[in-house]
Order: sequence, then structure tokens, then C-alpha cells
Amino acid sequence: MFRRLRHLIAGWGTGLPRPVLILQAGNALNYFGYGLILPFEIIYLHQVRGFPTSTAGLVLAAVMGTAAIASPPAGALLDRYPARAVVVAGSLVSALGYAGFAYVDQPWQAFACSILSGAGIGAAGTANRVLVITLVKPEQRAAAVGLLRVAGNFGIGTGATVGGFIVASAQQLSSFQLLYFFDAVTYAAFALIVLAAVPVQRAVSIANGSAGGGSFRTVVRDRVFLIVIAANTVLLVVGHVFFSNILPPFAKSYTPLGPAAIGIVVLVNTCSVVVAQIPAVRLVVRMRRTHAFALTTALFAFSLLAVLPATLIRSELAAACLLACVGIVFAIGECVHTVVQVPVVADMAPPQLLGRYMSIFGLSFTLAQALGPAVGGLLLQTSPDAVWWGGALAAVLAGAVLLRLGNRIPDPLRDAQSRLVPAPEPA
Repeated sequence: MFRRLRHLIAGWGTGLPRPVLILQAGNALNYFGYGLILPFEIIYLHQVRGFPTSTAGLVLAAVMGTAAIASPPAGALLDRYPARAVVVAGSLVSALGYAGFAYVDQPWQAFACSILSGAGIGAAGTANRVLVITLVKPEQRAAAVGLLRVAGNFGIGTGATVGGFIVASAQQLSSFQLLYFFDAVTYAAFALIVLAAVPVQRAVSIANGSAGGGSFRTVVRDRVFLIVIAANTVLLVVGHVFFSNILPPFAKSYTPLGPAAIGIVVLVNTCSVVVAQIPAVRLVVRMRRTHAFALTTALFAFSLLAVLPATLIRSELAAACLLACVGIVFAIGECVHTVVQVPVVADMAPPQLLGRYMSIFGLSFTLAQALGPAVGGLLLQTSPDAVWWGGALAAVLAGAVLLRLGNRIPDPLRDAQSRLVPAPEPA
């Protein structure tokens, strides 16, 4: 038993440098603060502040909309200035915005806080990915990205749990204000952690000044990159977003599951991501990247189709067990997808344009968060089963596109294998 435990712990070893580990601990703290408020934002704005639900929804949409608008300018800044400075500035702006949410009385005040919070998230989110990439060696990128994913899931999960207990103990204004205040504190604390623990680095374009200039026109002309981004957005929609946003209302309406059982299914998925993410890194680094994308596609397609039998089961326990297994398969697909997508983008980007490439890559997440609920919600009203078989079909098509790109996707494993093949001797 102890031997198996040691083997499991060894599988979590990342070999990452100390500044990266401290940075990811800071990310976990930051996501913990965000998790505190995430399930209760509309509840707070509607039930406590008295805003209409439509207004509360628009306030939250304004956060992500502003983040999307801020991401490309942040990418341009990152090609001129160190990512560390942009992370710190963006985090402090978000801290100011979320602290303001605790005291809003009028919708215009909430929208102002949304703009501040979203601008900080858009800038710091893009800069954080660039910072993680530049702090490690190319062969360590998958592990660094995987650890970032673990930090995010662990932080949000624990934050939402603690926030739920706080709200349940006293559903009053001061409880929600405490959550928003602590969220702001975690943003500021993360900025201090970055300042104290992350070494100062020169901007990529300055350090590689001889590599030439560039702009977003260069990024837009990179056809292979745009295809990868489009296919990646599809996988984000049908994999990540459909599970988190569409499965709960579908399960409540078309399966025997109640709210408690749905919560358990989501918890199983989140825990599976936290447990499997780092070991998944060890698997993916041994695979060709096109094969990793194909594995992601297969896992997503299988789990999407596996949702449908739950509608034929009358037992809540049996349906919950099936969907919990589906959540585990989804989680494994998410783990594989996470550790392949960021390194691919980083390797496709010219060094002097890393910030711009990462900002466009970040937009795929925002677009997926917007498209997923919209498309999934429409299908739930018209043809609920089409969410799952249609999503599986879309995943397969996206995977086929990525597989067809073949050697045009950068792949260090393929390059290493080609160097081992001896050149033919001249006749």
C-alpha cells in the first residue's frame, strides 16, 4: 500500500523551478478568492442589491466582454514590457473592481466595477500565461500549464465550498460584502507574491530585438495558427463548456437527478481534474501533439454520447453513477487538452510576438464561454439530445482538422525522432 502511495506521489512530481511553484501557489490563492463569489454573483446583485436578473446577467457579461477587449492590447504590451509588470498591474486593477462590488447601490456602479474587473482579468490573464511560459524551459511547458490548471480547479472548488458555508450561515449583506472584499484581497496578495517571488525578466521583443518586429497583421496572416485556434474553440465549447454549463440543466430536466446528485457529478469531475492533471502531463509529453489532439477528441466524443443513456434510466443512483463516470472521462479529456494547447501556441509564436499570439489564444476561451451557453441553450429548447450527438460530431470534425494539419503543428517529439534518424549516405 505504501509503495503504491509513493508511486502516486512520484507521479505528481513536476521538476519545475521554485519561482513557478510559488507563482502557481499564488494562482491557487487568487482562484480561491474568485471561487468565493463565483456561484453567488447573480444572487448578490438580484436578491441583495435588488437589480433585475437581466441587469445582473449583463453586469457579469460586461466583465467577460471587457476582458476580451483588453486581451489584445495586453498582448501588444507584453511584446514590449515584462509579463511580471502586466500581471501585477492587472491584478491590482481587478482588486479595485471587485472591492467596489461590495458597495454598489446602482447598476451604473456595478457596470463601472465590471469594466475595472474585466480589464484587469483580460490583462493579467494573458500576462500570466506568458509569464508561466517564459519562466520554464520549452520541455517544461506542459507541466507548468498542467500545474496552472490544478491551481485553478483547486482554488475555485475550495473557494466555492467555503463561500457556500459563509452564505448559508448568514444570508445578509455583510456576508456577501465579506466575500467580495476577500476576493479583492486575494488579487492584491497575488500581485505581491508575483513581485516578491518572480524574477524580473526583460520583455521578449527586447531580448530578441534582432528577430524583427511584427504586429497583429502578422498573427492574422498565420493561417495554421488561426485554424488551430478555431478548432480549439470548438473543443472548448463541446468539452469544457457543455459539461459545466449545459449538463446540469439537461440532467435536471431529462434525467432522474436532483440538485444534490448534479452537484456530486460536478464535484467528481473537478476532483478528477485535480488528481489526474499532473500524471496526464507525463502521458502527453510522450505523444505526438496531433495524437494528443486526437485522444482529446475521442474522449470528448465518447463522453458526450455517453450522456444520452442517462435519459433512459429511472434510478437516480444509477443515472448519477453513469454521469459521474462521464464526468471522469470529460476530466481526462480536459487534462490532455489543457497540456497540449498552450505549448502548441507558444511554439507557433515568433518570440517577439508571443504576447500577441497568447492574447488571441486567450480570446478562444472567452468566445467559447459566450458560444457554449448560447448554442447549448438553444439546442436544449429545440432538440435536447442534439447537444450531445451534435457536440460529438463537432468534436470529431475539429479533431480531424487538427490531425490533417500534421507536420504543420510544431512537435518537439517529432523533431527529436527525426534527429535520431541517420541521414542517407551518398551513393
